[in-house]
Amino acid sequence: MSSTLSADQVSLDRSVESAGRAMTSPPSQKKARSGPMADRIFGWMAKAAALFTLAMLIAILISLTISAWPAISKYGLGFLTSTTWDPVKEEFGGLVMIYGTLVTSFIALLIAVPVSFGIALFLTELSPTWLKRPLGTAIELLAAVPSIVYGMWGLLVFSPVLSTWVQQPLQKAFGDVPVLGALFSGPPVGIGILSAGIILAIMIIPFIAAVMRDVFEVTPPMLKESAYALGATTWEVVSQVVLPYTKAGVVGGIMLGLGRAIGETMAVTFVIGNFNQLDSLSLFQAANSITSALANEFAEAGEGLHQAALMYLGLTLFFITFVVLSLSKILLAQLKKSEGAKS
Repeated sequence: MSSTLSADQVSLDRSVESAGRAMTSPPSQKKARSGPMADRIFGWMAKAAALFTLAMLIAILISLTISAWPAISKYGLGFLTSTTWDPVKEEFGGLVMIYGTLVTSFIALLIAVPVSFGIALFLTELSPTWLKRPLGTAIELLAAVPSIVYGMWGLLVFSPVLSTWVQQPLQKAFGDVPVLGALFSGPPVGIGILSAGIILAIMIIPFIAAVMRDVFEVTPPMLKESAYALGATTWEVVSQVVLPYTKAGVVGGIMLGLGRAIGETMAVTFVIGNFNQLDSLSLFQAANSITSALANEFAEAGEGLHQAALMYLGLTLFFITFVVLSLSKILLAQLKKSEGAKS
C-alpha cells in the first residue's frame, strides 16, 4: 500500500515539475511574427488607397471642369441665377434645376428625419424583443428596392392619391391665405416638387433609420440604466444621454440620407414633372432637378454648348454635395466646441 502511494506521489511531483517548466519556458511560436518590413508595406498600401481615392476625386473634378468650360466661359456665375433653358436658341441657365434639387431634398429631410428618429427610438428603446428583428429587417429591405420602382409606384399609385387626398384639400383649406395659398397653388395633378420630395423621403428613411438605430445601440447600457435608475423618462434618456453620446453618428446618418436625396435620379424623373420653367414658388408645380435634367437630355445633347451646360449642372451638383458635407463637418466641430465650453 505504501509503495503504491509513493509511486503516485512521484508521478504527481513529476507532473507538477513538467507543468512548471512549461509555464516558465517561452511559448513556442507556431507562426513567425511579421517584421517591420511587413508593417511598412501595409502602411504604404493603406496610404496608396487613400491617395488613389483623392486622385479619383480630383480627376472627376478636372474632367467636369474641362467638359463644362465652354458654358463656364460664356455664362460664368450668371448660369446659376438664370432661369432660361432653351436648347434651340442655345441659352442655358441652371436656377430651375438647382431650385428643384434643393427644395425636394429639403422636403425629403423634413419628413424623413423625424420619422427615422422615431423608428430608431422604437427599435432600441420601446419595441418588444420579438418585433425588433423582423421590423428592422423590413426597414433595411426598403433600401434594397430599386429607385426606378419607387418612381413607377410614385407616378402610377402615389400621385393620384396625393392629388385627391392631399393637394385638393390643401388648396380648399389654404387657397385664400396669402403665403400658404401661394405655396399650394397650381394644378393638383399629383406630380411636382412636393411629390418628388415625399418619394425621396420614403427612399432615404431606411438609410437614416438604420444608421440611427446602430449608433443608438452603441450607447453603453450602463449610462442608460443609470439614468433610468435616477427616475428619467425614456425621452429624457434619449435626449440627455443617447443623443449627446451618438450625435456624430446621427449627423452622419442624416448626411448619408441627404446625399442619397440630392443624387437620386430615376425616382425624381418620374414624379417631378421635368418642367424647365419657374413660374411660381408653389410646391404643386412641375419642376426639374439637376439629376433629372441630366437623365432626360444628356443622351440627346449634341457636342457644344448644350452638352457643356449639362456638364456645368453636374459640376454644380458636385459643389452642392461638397458644401453640404463641409457644413456637416462644421456643425460637428461646433458641437464638440460647445461641449468643451460647458465642461
